[in-house]
Amino acid sequence: MIERIIIIDQVDPQTFYGVNNTNINLIRNLFPKLRMAARGNVIKVIGEESETAEFERKIHAIEEHASKYNKLTENAIIDIVRGEAPREVNTEGVIIYGQNGKPIAPRNANQARMVKSFAENDLTFALGPAGTGKTYIAIALAVKALKNKQCRRIILSRPAVEAGEKLGFLPGDMKDKIDPYLQPLYDALEDMLPQQKLKEYMEAETIQIAPLAFMRGRTLNDAIIILDEAQNTTRHQMKMFLTRLGMNGKMIVTGDTTQIDLPRTVLSGLLQALRILRGVKGIGKIEYEKKDIVRHPLVQRIVDAYEKREKEETVEETGKEI
Repeated sequence: MIERIIIIDQVDPQTFYGVNNTNINLIRNLFPKLRMAARGNVIKVIGEESETAEFERKIHAIEEHASKYNKLTENAIIDIVRGEAPREVNTEGVIIYGQNGKPIAPRNANQARMVKSFAENDLTFALGPAGTGKTYIAIALAVKALKNKQCRRIILSRPAVEAGEKLGFLPGDMKDKIDPYLQPLYDALEDMLPQQKLKEYMEAETIQIAPLAFMRGRTLNDAIIILDEAQNTTRHQMKMFLTRLGMNGKMIVTGDTTQIDLPRTVLSGLLQALRILRGVKGIGKIEYEKKDIVRHPLVQRIVDAYEKREKEETVEETGKEI
């Protein structure tokens, strides 16, 4: 008889063990000759060497399945233990599986183009109005790369225009100061990763927040770097950000050129970068349209109404139609 220790590190133990330990109890019943104890991410098993070795192989196969689909069903466990392929749902087009196994896949042609551009280029610009899913898809692509070990970390950045990048007067540490501006990115992460796993990634700095003001001098190797709301960067900030890209790194820059909050006298770094980098190899650009909005149907009508009013104001000010 030997004791074997197995570490579960690819998936949240709560997902693996199941509600009220239903999954681990099922596994225990499927291996009646073994004595087993599970606590946290550690499973201890006692039995004959050949049987414990087989148990370890099955546990890691179950763990891989749970990590891929972000959920674990009794049927999947039984299939894996029996040596059968788990009955999978249609995975065509799915980027990753979010909380409770929710498939996250492109919902329109431009989102699909963004996935393709990310695969083919090291820098992708995703431009378009709010609600088109450009940031959500960017986060999904980054999480997939992290789970597939195609990168070692995810870097999230967003200009804090309201605070002028001078965040020192706000209470708390740097994370507390910048968090309100990064909340849309966290919302997406929480939709794709179990809460405990996301907390572990944050504490280990596998997922990092990186305010633009604190990125100078860094070289970001083996990372997926996402800059959101890039239309609110200055020319110097954009150049500084783009030149942080290191070896085996990829960047996604998202923005809406119709929602620039910078002072009128300040040129958007995103607009300048799009002009300067036009035609540069290794850079992709996706332009979302109003028809790509995937939020509540009212959002598209709101965008239309605001665009109509802006045109009317331009006519009133200049006397000319645009």
